[in-house]
Amino acid sequence: MFDMLDSLFWLKIFFASLALCLFSALLVLNRKVPLAYVRIHAKIIALPPLAALAALITANPGQAEASWRLDSLAWLIALFVLTIGFIVQRYSVRYLFGDRSYRKFFVLLTLTTGGASCAWLNDDLRWLLLCWGITLLGLTALIGLNSAWQAAKNAALYAGRIFALSWLAIAAAALWLSLSTGHWRLSSAIAEESLVQLSSWEKTGIGLLVILTVMIPAAQWPFHRWLLDSAIAPTPVSAVMHAGLVNVGGVMLTRFAPMFSGDVLQLILLVPAVLSVLLGTGMMIVQTDYKRQLAASTVAQMGFMLVQCALGAYIAAVIHLILHGLFKAALFLQAGSAVRRYESFASKPGRPALFWNMIGGVFALALVIGIWASATDDGYQLISALVLGWALFIAWRQLVTANYGRVTRIAGLFILTGASLAFAIIHSVLHGLLKDAVVQGAEPPAMAAVLTAVVLLAGSAAGALIVRQRFAWSGALYLRLVKTGEPHFESVEERPNYLDQYLTQGGRQS
Repeated sequence: MFDMLDSLFWLKIFFASLALCLFSALLVLNRKVPLAYVRIHAKIIALPPLAALAALITANPGQAEASWRLDSLAWLIALFVLTIGFIVQRYSVRYLFGDRSYRKFFVLLTLTTGGASCAWLNDDLRWLLLCWGITLLGLTALIGLNSAWQAAKNAALYAGRIFALSWLAIAAAALWLSLSTGHWRLSSAIAEESLVQLSSWEKTGIGLLVILTVMIPAAQWPFHRWLLDSAIAPTPVSAVMHAGLVNVGGVMLTRFAPMFSGDVLQLILLVPAVLSVLLGTGMMIVQTDYKRQLAASTVAQMGFMLVQCALGAYIAAVIHLILHGLFKAALFLQAGSAVRRYESFASKPGRPALFWNMIGGVFALALVIGIWASATDDGYQLISALVLGWALFIAWRQLVTANYGRVTRIAGLFILTGASLAFAIIHSVLHGLLKDAVVQGAEPPAMAAVLTAVVLLAGSAAGALIVRQRFAWSGALYLRLVKTGEPHFESVEERPNYLDQYLTQGGRQS
């Protein structure tokens, strides 16, 4: 009971701090308030994540009264979303200074992250629809923040239409589920005694609507173009998209997990997810625009997150969305200073590089065999072992092989070891927080996991051949990926044409 009171107390503090942040953002919107107040606002928005952190520490794995679902998953997502929102707003105080939409940006960002952070704190499906609708509307407005730029307006219009489809899908799923089970509370509607009331076609229909809901914001094929279009938005907007927006699928599928356990829906989800992993990776390889490289990488990463969900590894999916969101948001924020470097030995490694690559390959293979041999749930662990082994090999090449001299390679080895230990610690902490709040789903047939692993490995090999262009088919595939990875024509301009009116006005004045 003490924990329950603590959770409700921190919930009140959390909502009070969110209300204060929204009021502060409205003050920023008021042109009578000096712009210097933005710096004060950027400090006020630190309050909600602090409240979420305090609530997470005292979180109860169960549910509180009045339909609030104050478990560690809900508070962890709220903390994650608001932390990225806080960082992005602090970053934007100087980055966007002088922009015509400077004041409006802080209001929209506060509203968007506030809606995304609240979506999972309540067990009522109507609350989910409200918060998710606010989030999608805010994200659409942020993409079209520069309303004077026609290309940005076109990108926002396309994103708004496809986001509306996502919201209508979850609204239809929520209404269908509620009418069939008699419950608006999600935990009651997907309880075993409620699910038995659903016929097989009803369960499949509701599940397909949920899958459609998560595929659209996750930019999964064939809905990936909106994310490529959104590269036209300011860089802070691209960063904040990873704050529980594009990666919301992991949380939503986790909440709806009982509907997918041991069902054909897992196999249905697996198909577009695997295709998106391959497509996103291919688009990332052939893209020349840095922000669109990151967007294509997100398509692949979100596909892998949905693969984790399809294999019943919901805890792994939630950890993935948090770590990937933090990492990708950081990459977007430093996109302006990104310089790609080509090392001479990368294409033609000499004997020392080849020797060190072989050592890294042995370590990666040992990791794969060790994880797989010690696994209890063979399906997901097979894919996880292959991904971790490949990641170790790539990191080894960048931190050890790429260095010259014994000292620098030893330093790279220490950095790699430290990063691996940090990952293991963070993974262990997050797993401990989520194990009581997230129910692991049933695994699909083992053959599905094996085929997924084979397809991913084949795609990785094909990617290497595409880069080297040694075969006629690889050149054709390269061009196809270039075309697939292009945004809509209406969302691209050689230069911001809306600046012409200011140039014309300046010429007249002179």
